[in-house]
Amino acid sequence: MGREIAHTMSHLGAGWLDRPEREREERTDLLLDALPLEPDSVVADIGAGSGYFSLRIAPRLDSGTVLAVDIQPEMLAIIEERAEESGIDNIDLVLAEERSPGLAPQSVDVAFMVDAYHEFEWPREVMQSLYSAMRPGGRVVLIEYRAEDLSVPIIPVHKMSAEQVKREMAAAGFSFVKSLDVLPQQHYLEFARPE
Repeated sequence: MGREIAHTMSHLGAGWLDRPEREREERTDLLLDALPLEPDSVVADIGAGSGYFSLRIAPRLDSGTVLAVDIQPEMLAIIEERAEESGIDNIDLVLAEERSPGLAPQSVDVAFMVDAYHEFEWPREVMQSLYSAMRPGGRVVLIEYRAEDLSVPIIPVHKMSAEQVKREMAAAGFSFVKSLDVLPQQHYLEFARPE
């Protein structure tokens, strides 16, 4: 749909995802507070990487579950080890495929992708599969570095404009719900599977 797809970050770059300055640079605390979570939500962290967000969301869910979804088994192994070390038992690991996150139909309340969607080799197919996995009314949150902001120090192929994201989500059947201007470098864009 008119953009170049970035290469997927290897598990060898997992350390960058957990860098100490990430919360300050990206204000991940504000992102976590903005997510539309309920105590019993089933939350899919698509492109979970090293589990940075999965491990922070799981304790916020009283009876809910985080589905940590990634195409790299090495990333899932990192999450499994960290969850065990932290005593977190409500994270389920899901090994995805390049064209599908591998989630059961109508099983997810909230799906979110942090700086991952732009790397999907088959974005349309992944989002069509995710559409099937979402419960009616379920929310999809995309976080992507702002292509419109030249001051964001990320190479262009790893950024997306809000217009581009909205166009691609509409093509997959998702309705735009809102954007939040809470993050210093990234878009917060929320979509829904229609009821």
